Amino acid sequence: MTGTATDWRVLDGVTTTWFEAPSLVTGAALAVRVLELSDDTTVDLRATGLRVRLSGDDHVDAVSAAARDLGLVGDPTRLQQLGVVLESPDPAVVRPFWQRVLDYAPGPDGGLLDPLRRDPAIEIRRSTDERPLRNRFHLDVVRPAPAVQRAAPGEGSGPYGVRHADPDGNELDLVPGDALGEGSATADWQAVFGAVACYRTTPTQQRELTTAAAALADDAGFPLVIDLRPGLVVLDSGKDQWEAGAHGLQLDFTDLAGRLQTAARQLGATADPGRARFVQLVLDAADVDAVRAFWVAALGYTPDPRAGVSDLHDPRRLDPVLVLQELDVTETERRRQRNRVHLELAVHSGVARTRVDAAVAAGGRLLDESEGCWRVADPEGNDLVVLGGA
Repeated sequence: MTGTATDWRVLDGVTTTWFEAPSLVTGAALAVRVLELSDDTTVDLRATGLRVRLSGDDHVDAVSAAARDLGLVGDPTRLQQLGVVLESPDPAVVRPFWQRVLDYAPGPDGGLLDPLRRDPAIEIRRSTDERPLRNRFHLDVVRPAPAVQRAAPGEGSGPYGVRHADPDGNELDLVPGDALGEGSATADWQAVFGAVACYRTTPTQQRELTTAAAALADDAGFPLVIDLRPGLVVLDSGKDQWEAGAHGLQLDFTDLAGRLQTAARQLGATADPGRARFVQLVLDAADVDAVRAFWVAALGYTPDPRAGVSDLHDPRRLDPVLVLQELDVTETERRRQRNRVHLELAVHSGVARTRVDAAVAAGGRLLDESEGCWRVADPEGNDLVVLGGA
């Protein structure tokens, strides 16, 4: 990240900032003004604010001015980006597997990117270290059932028959989603661990649907996720949040989903359910409590408040969910083996060292450091690289 203006930084090669906002409606007002400036801007709208990513620096001043008109100020210190790094003796062999199951696009330096920039990027690096045992990190990927059928690389394994592995043995659970509800009122929605509806739009439809969706969600008191991409609006409940036991509101989410669908159709937006997708990270841990403390501190995440649920969430609902899964303590050799998968966290330079210190204080170990880069391990030896930008 390098500075371009007071409000902005370059994160993952893109000029980016975060604007705190008191409601979806207020955030949507800024989002609409941003979209009027440029059709190729991406906006991630949340109940607490919005992340704006511009294709260049041309509209930085205009977006900041529009935000000030609405009483909003950019805070680049809130920015972070969590990515997945996979090590392989032959990256060219494993890359096609991950591109197929994720439906990602080729990225720079041989990595893979979500074309919509919603789910975490995967970097694939060459490594000749022998690591024959199963990783403690794996991915859960949920896509509509027809997409899973097309992408599934052979017969699945595991307790649910959805586990697959690349040629190096790196695993994911590829899970088929389902329709949300049984009637036509929510026919545009897919249940992919969360409820997701994707709509192809014209620029005018996109702005009007953003405004309408924000108002409907605010009226219901629901923290809807609204992601805006060129020609597309993605409406997302967030993981599990369409279930009454998760959101804790006096609300049947399917009713809200029906109202959102009606608004989208009245505006002429076209549903594109095949785009729905959910990706989360899963880490096996022998001492879940100890490992949880480290990752909460390192990532700035918050634990899921539900009893018996081990999910950790980005409070801004931008970075992927991290799930802690109990590992048999007798698997000592697997616990000693260094993973072929680790995570990399890019944060603002002003908070990078603070995150590292907090992670160490929470039971982690500092393994090595260089200028703007720290490698730390959690209490069970799982690596995290923290990158601090300008």
